[in-house]
Amino acid sequence: QVQLVESGGGLVQAGGSLRLSCAASGSTFSIKAMGWDRQAPGPQRELVASITNDNSTNYADSVKGRFTISRDNAKNTLYLQMNSLKPEDTAVYYCKARIKRGTYEFLYWGQGTQVTVSS
Repeated sequence: QVQLVESGGGLVQAGGSLRLSCAASGSTFSIKAMGWDRQAPGPQRELVASITNDNSTNYADSVKGRFTISRDNAKNTLYLQMNSLKPEDTAVYYCKARIKRGTYEFLYWGQGTQVTVSS
């Protein structure tokens, strides 16, 4: 129903910056919020940032002040600007979309993009 394609990951030195992009397609009219999760080696995913259709944002404490989430509704694209990167930011980053149809809620994730921060 909704497809998410990520780009922008890579290798960067500590203190550097990256910008991740996520292009949404399919039933994008039903997207109510989008965000980014990340997963270091292991099973646990961490919420990084989210944004609603009225541009209200939330951030994990660990990235607050360094990361900025934004969206371009005309292009159905989500962004994550990551500044002052630290080695502990190394993870696979997943784009996420929340869909609401009536009273039903659905979550979709992209395939993920690797971010590696060297010390």
